[in-house]
Amino acid sequence: MMKNKNILLGVSGGIAAYKACALTSKLTQAGANVRVMMTENASKFVSPLTFQALSRNPVYTDTFDEKNPQKIAHIDVADWADIAIIAPATANIIGKLANGIADDMLSTTLLATQADVYIAPAMNVHMYAHPAVIKNMKQLDDWNYHFIEPGAGFLACGYVGKGRLEEPESIIDTVIQHQDSKKVSAPLNGKKLLISAGPTREKIDPVRFFTNRSTGKMGFALAEAAAELGAEVTLVSGPVSLEVSNSTIKRIDVITAEEMYQAMHDNFSDSDIVIKSAAVADYRPKHIFDDKLKKQTGEWNVEMERTRDILQSLGEEKENQFLVGFAAETSNPLEYGVKKLQKKNLDAIIINNVSTHGAGFGSETNIATYVNKSLEREEMPLSSKKDMALQVLGLIERDMKDEKS
Repeated sequence: MMKNKNILLGVSGGIAAYKACALTSKLTQAGANVRVMMTENASKFVSPLTFQALSRNPVYTDTFDEKNPQKIAHIDVADWADIAIIAPATANIIGKLANGIADDMLSTTLLATQADVYIAPAMNVHMYAHPAVIKNMKQLDDWNYHFIEPGAGFLACGYVGKGRLEEPESIIDTVIQHQDSKKVSAPLNGKKLLISAGPTREKIDPVRFFTNRSTGKMGFALAEAAAELGAEVTLVSGPVSLEVSNSTIKRIDVITAEEMYQAMHDNFSDSDIVIKSAAVADYRPKHIFDDKLKKQTGEWNVEMERTRDILQSLGEEKENQFLVGFAAETSNPLEYGVKKLQKKNLDAIIINNVSTHGAGFGSETNIATYVNKSLEREEMPLSSKKDMALQVLGLIERDMKDEKS
């Protein structure tokens, strides 16, 4: 279950930090992608270099150490993580998190992440029983943070009692059990989703092709979110530079519109929900040249022919599938989107104006309107594509329930 999971391990400043080394090693051996983030005090117990060697990734210690100017490090890691584990979690980091204090990289990242957060406390027995600590833990529990209770035994301070960091194996088992239970009760558990993403390429000669600006980010976000919600996901992707982090997603790579047409139809009948977010070429060169065309004087006209309309054909074949399309427009988006919804026999459509700042191809965010076949509209304001994917899937789930009732 840990294979290919992105795990942020937060290490705060307690003597139990040495156990986090074993936890890092075991998570890495289980196939997880582990990134360690340490507080300043944690690095006084264990060197960051130790965690770097065990995780095979750089270790984060300083909010202001921005190694990549293209990204804000703590936000990038917060978005990257599927699971966050704080081990050991001191009374200090628990108090910060419960009160919204962000004064170092770990506390700042934990406030920004939407991953499941598991807290493994480790402290003196009397500290663990202090009313302030109990209050802070209850607050975090109310906010759906997950606690891995410490064990009882001989503590580093000399006391005997509850407060010893749970063993790495038990921490991993607890996380796995909770993630498995989430999957069983997940809203899309048992559903089969077919999603298309990215652009297509239509070849002219061995070195040239027609394509578009789609990067596949929205489709990949939908696939990842659907898998997190328990669905069995098949992702048909055009040529993109993205990777799926969830190993349960079945990925089919295609290049041309015709290849995407075939892949979508091959998997359509077995699907419950089909989302076509790919930007497929409407036209392709009528003639493809075997050799590179040399530069010539004057103009060059390329004769184009229509590709097969994937969404139209799926709408014609639709039986019990819930079929969703995308409409990327630059003018009158709602008008054109609704026409597409009705013409192609869709159950819903996501409409966006790609000329709007924050909603264009390649951006990390999106702005869209969800319209179902009853013409009920839901505005989805500026948000990350991951957040929008969760919104879209929630609306699909709602509409599918309404159809059955």
